[in-house]
Amino acid sequence: MGTKRKISQTQIARDLGVSQALVSLALNGRSEGIHPETYRRIWDRAISQGYLPKGMRVESAPDKSRIQQIGFILRSPFRLYIPSAYFGHVQHGLHQELEKHGYRSVYLGAEDELTPEKLRSIFHPSNHLGGVAVLGEVAKPFLADLLTLTRRVVAVSARYVGYCHSVLGNEPQALGEVINHLYGLGHRRIGWLGGNANLGRHESRFAAFKAAMEVKSLALDPRYVIALKEGDRAEGVEAIHAMLTHARRKDFPTAFVTYNTPMASGAALALLREGWTLPDDLSLAAGDVSDLSTEGAFRITSAGTSPDRLGSAAARLILAKGIPEEGFTDLVLPAPLLIGDSTAPARKD
Repeated sequence: MGTKRKISQTQIARDLGVSQALVSLALNGRSEGIHPETYRRIWDRAISQGYLPKGMRVESAPDKSRIQQIGFILRSPFRLYIPSAYFGHVQHGLHQELEKHGYRSVYLGAEDELTPEKLRSIFHPSNHLGGVAVLGEVAKPFLADLLTLTRRVVAVSARYVGYCHSVLGNEPQALGEVINHLYGLGHRRIGWLGGNANLGRHESRFAAFKAAMEVKSLALDPRYVIALKEGDRAEGVEAIHAMLTHARRKDFPTAFVTYNTPMASGAALALLREGWTLPDDLSLAAGDVSDLSTEGAFRITSAGTSPDRLGSAAARLILAKGIPEEGFTDLVLPAPLLIGDSTAPARKD
């Protein structure tokens, strides 16, 4: 096989029938005195041929000559090869919305993989990243490093006041809807199965849960509250088993609200294995929405914002024109209730 021809300014000039001096001026960002069409043709040729010498000012390329890309970063410890129903749908919504506007989504890596040096290499002008969506809560030092490279950052399902834009579901609405639903079914003793306890998202949901309980004048017994480090099906199993040690007590809850739908699903499976009948013996509801809320033989009652909608909204916010440089937008989306198969009227004592 022959080696690939090395491209040069002289070759670009010869291919286009212009002078090498004109090519040099264009690739160094000097558009004054150059016909716009000639300027664009020079850049098109240089980029299509992979020409990128030191000092070439790719940020000066005409917009139509660049691949328009928006990056996304996953919070640790997530990876693309670690399935996440929630963030998988966020990515889907992000990708579809960007595609409508002629942009491409590109995975930059996970928080714990991206050192400051790696971030700087990713943000080389040749990559022409138009912005970044950060999926999930990351450490503030990491976010601060990212913001030195681009100010067009949108956090999804996390808020960083004074740092960047964000897109979130309405947690108070979601948990309020869940408690209203359970209260309407006659539940007065309700416990909390929490996960991802080290993240602000857990704290915001738990705070919304407690506030909704207070509105209904419902007491929250600390014996029936648990918060685990992670928040998946396994933690749902672990959390409900911890609660079942109190199951013979007369004040045992008639319902539990879980941090998310995977935890509710895990709790449901564990209860069924222990011989409980759901939802007649115990109701379960979740503080977010996923496929587990809308699909399958046993749908989890839940309230929250569709993760696809969060991704779409993040894309629109990244691409939005006229966002003031000196301020940030916290976009809060509605979080309606979806009634599934996991809740029923409270059992009679």
